[in-house]
Parts: sequence; structure tokens; C-alpha cells
Amino acid sequence: MDPIRYKSTRGGEEVSSVQAILDGIAPDGGLYVPTGFPSWGPRLGQLAELDYRQLAAEVLGSFFADFSLEEIQAAVNAAYDDKFDHPCFAPLVEKGGYFFLELFHGPTLAFKDMALSVLPHLVQLARTKLGRKDELVILTATSGDTGKAALEGFADVEGTRIIVFYPQEGVSKIQERQMVTQRGENTHVVAIRGNFDDAQGGVKEAFSDQQFRSLAKRAGFSFSSANSINIGRLIPQVVYYLYSYLELLNRGRIKEGEEINVCVPTGNFGNILAAYYARQCGVPLGRLICASNINNVLYDFINSGTYDRNRQLKLTSSPSMDILVSSNLERLLYHISGEDAVMVTRLMENLANEGSYSISPKMKDSLADFYPGFATEAETREAIASAYQELGYLIDTHTAVGFSVCRQYVQEGNSGINIIVSTASPFKFPAEVLTAIGAPAGCTDELQLIDRLAEVTGVTVPQNLRNLAQLPVRHTAVCSQAGIRQQIKSILGIEALQ
Repeated sequence: MDPIRYKSTRGGEEVSSVQAILDGIAPDGGLYVPTGFPSWGPRLGQLAELDYRQLAAEVLGSFFADFSLEEIQAAVNAAYDDKFDHPCFAPLVEKGGYFFLELFHGPTLAFKDMALSVLPHLVQLARTKLGRKDELVILTATSGDTGKAALEGFADVEGTRIIVFYPQEGVSKIQERQMVTQRGENTHVVAIRGNFDDAQGGVKEAFSDQQFRSLAKRAGFSFSSANSINIGRLIPQVVYYLYSYLELLNRGRIKEGEEINVCVPTGNFGNILAAYYARQCGVPLGRLICASNINNVLYDFINSGTYDRNRQLKLTSSPSMDILVSSNLERLLYHISGEDAVMVTRLMENLANEGSYSISPKMKDSLADFYPGFATEAETREAIASAYQELGYLIDTHTAVGFSVCRQYVQEGNSGINIIVSTASPFKFPAEVLTAIGAPAGCTDELQLIDRLAEVTGVTVPQNLRNLAQLPVRHTAVCSQAGIRQQIKSILGIEALQ
């Protein structure tokens, strides 16, 4: 097939993968999507012989044809190394008939490491290829895990700065501590007085403000993103869906071509969209089980065809999913609309102006491969307790949402092999996990509760959390959503420019 290029969900000209990765978001405010998909279906047996790094190089090489295979392999080797605490990087663990795809063995103990370990290397290569001399500013909104993973990946990367915005009361204490203690001369962390949607909305407004971008450009800066709105962040996530399928094939649990289901705890829709992309590439994925917490806007959308964010955001024990505007859904809308950029633009305008939109019956029919479900807070706690007591397996709150919804799917009489995407270490949410398994916490300090959880369960504390309490706080800035652009100006030292 011809080399894959990229185009905005809202129209415009095609660009190279190098340009798409550096832009992060298209100039018109849309998201970049590939012009085609590679076909891995006929090659599954051959691909099953590859290890994770070789498979990652195969996937990234297929989507990012502007990089040489040697460049891709070097980036992959640098990304997946001993900063991961498991030799498989993404082990597939079977418990009680369910398969848990553990994506939390990287430096920040969350699935975001799987992509954000490689993205900085791709960015550096892209800058070199385009001869860019300006300083690249990575603007990122986080609901908890992306921020730390992005900070870790871009810390002290030459020619870049990274600014992360997070909701002040909307992440766990451990997630916050991981971010505000981040080292690196080019790292900046800002708390937002509001929720994740406020942070994400403010960052997207900064991207789409052409006057603001021109001001930054005159000062020698350009903007990009480390969120999954950046195609360079999304595509590496496709790898572990292909890998987990091939792992089942190698274990003899399935036959080549046999379908499996994947259950993905979902907030911003990026992780489950990566599964959809893997399916488009010929990976035999059956149902894509979309698991939400009580902020179940995606559950309602898949069931009704109407997306409505006009509701109160509820803070839950799974904060990375406390989202009402799922940005990556825009990419899915583009694909199921027959690549109708005009329609997608109209739907996104409706969402911005009215807080809702409805898709056509034909588009809704295209959602049939998605199974929606959600878990209440009580159901999330019960899922943690059940996994621990019945399966002997300790899971975090986000994985518990997936486990709860996957059990709902099975209880409805649906058969097949199910992979549950385990997105974070239980040690990132010790208070909630201890409560769920019926072990009195004894205190409210989450940093102390890390050791308490290890004591109760016998599970070893991950190395990267052991000294978190002793690290000095380096980032204390706070602003409102309206103050995001001013905060960026201040960090970059361009307040006086007009």
C-alpha cells in the first residue's frame, strides 16, 4: 500500500507523519487520522514470532513511513528498556478465566508509559527531519496519569519544554505528588481550579488561538501535545493489542483468526480507539467493551447515538476517567461518518456551543462492535474485593471498572476470551484499594498507605513509589481555566510581547 499520510478530522490537506507528530493537533482544531491502515491479518503467524520491541517497530514503521526502519528501531529500543520492571513490558496475566493486560510496569506505573516512553524519541527525530530550530513546547492536560508519564518522557529532552495542567482536586494525592515533584529543567506543572474538562478545554483553546500561536512563534516557540490527541501518542498504543492477541496465539489459547474481546476502562477514548485501530488493521478483535465509571457519557452515547456533556462531573475513585468530553471520539466519528469532515466539524461545533450532538442512524449502526457498560462506586469496590478474594489478584480502581463491566458482559451470556486492560498499579490508589478489600487504613496519608497496602497484601511496593514521600515539591503554580494562556506566557517569558 502507499505510505500512510495524515489528515485532519475537520478537513484540510494531507500531511506527513513527521508533521502530524510535531503539530500534535491540526491547525483547524481537528485531530490527525491516518489515510489508511496496514493489513496484519494475513501475517499473524509470522508476527507471532516477534518480541514486544520488534512488534512495536513493525507497527510504528507501518504507520510512520517518514522514519527509516533503523530510526524506528532505535526509538523503540530506547523507549522499552530497564525503566520497565517486567521483561515483557506488557505481561498478559490469566486469573479465573479472565486475562489482564498489565500496562503499568513502566516508570510512572500507568499505561501512559507504553506510548509516552517512545513519543519523545519520535519528536526529536521529527524535529531533525524538518530542520526545526525553534523550541517545542509540549502542552498537556491530564486527568491523572498522562501528566506524569509525559513529564517523565520529556524531562530534559533537548529543544523541548513541557507544561502539564491538571485539575487541582481531581487527581489522587499520589498522582499529584508524582507530578509536583517532577525533576527536569524544562518541566512545568500547573494546577487548574476546575476539572479535567476545564484543563483540556483551556489547552485546546490555546492550540486553536492563532494569534497566541503567532505570538509564541515570534518568540521562537511552537506547540505540540503529549495527550492522545497527538497521533504519535495514539499509534504506539495499538502495539499492545496486537501483542496480547499474538501472546494468546503463542500460548495455544486461540487459533489464528479466532476473535477475542477487549475491555478497556475508558475516559478520553484514546485507549479504546487504539483497539479499534488494531481491529482496522486486521487484528481479530470482536467486541470492544467500553467501560465507564459513573461519568457515563460514553455509555449513553453508544446506547442512544446522542453525546451530551450537559451533566455534573462527578469525582470518583477512578479519577483518570472523570471526563465528560472524550476528545478521541472525534476520530471515531470521522471514520464511521465515511470521512465526512464537514459533518464532524458541525458535530464538534454543536458540542462546543450546545454541549451535545446526535449522530445519524447509519453512524449509530456502526457502533455495534462497541459494548457499553459502567460501574458505580459500589460496584468498583466490589470488583476490587472480588478480584482479591476470589482470584488472588490485586487491581486498581480503573482496572476494577473494567473488571466489573466485563463481568456484566459475561453474565449477559456473551462467550469468548476476554482481555481486561489493566491501566494502573493498585499502589497508585492505596486508600481506595485498602477500603475495598476490607483492610482498615489506619491513617489518611496516601503516601504512608503505600506501605500499608504492601503489608496487608504481601505485594511488593513498586520501586518508583518507594521514595515518593521524600522527594521535594518543585511545582506549586495554580491558575483558572481562563488563565491558562497567561500562565503559558509567563513560563515562556513572553508576557511583554503583543
